[in-house]
Amino acid sequence: MEQQERTPAPVMHSFAEQKEGVSVGKALTVLALSAVLGIGSGWALVTVMSEPGGGVQKAPVTKQEVAVGQTYGSDDRATFTDTAEGDLQEGGIEGEGQYHLVRKGGESQNVYLTSSVIDLSLFVGRKIKVWGETQQAQKAGWLMDVGKVEVVE
Repeated sequence: MEQQERTPAPVMHSFAEQKEGVSVGKALTVLALSAVLGIGSGWALVTVMSEPGGGVQKAPVTKQEVAVGQTYGSDDRATFTDTAEGDLQEGGIEGEGQYHLVRKGGESQNVYLTSSVIDLSLFVGRKIKVWGETQQAQKAGWLMDVGKVEVVE
């Protein structure tokens, strides 16, 4: 068997041999197109979510605008998964909640409420159904951050 001599590959390459990469013009075009599409999709999402029947419903401004059968607040079902129903009264319990729902079964069944979305004072004295997120409490048996309210009576 004859042994063939191998020539080692060169350690250094010439810059002239390199292939052309992405041009600066193409990179800027892709970047500009991405920015336009991102801004456009964000604007479209905000527009759709703020329309009636969209993600956020118009909250009442006065107690006179509150109507039986109407729902107010956020439709974020991923965050506001818990529900409760009762008569809304002012007052929390030892610093937890500003309002509470009075439910059948006595004081131990009260749900203490706060809201980062809706002005609950507009619903005081009404029977309502709320959707919210249960919060950790020290004194309240059940403390909820309300995101959506439906007026029952």
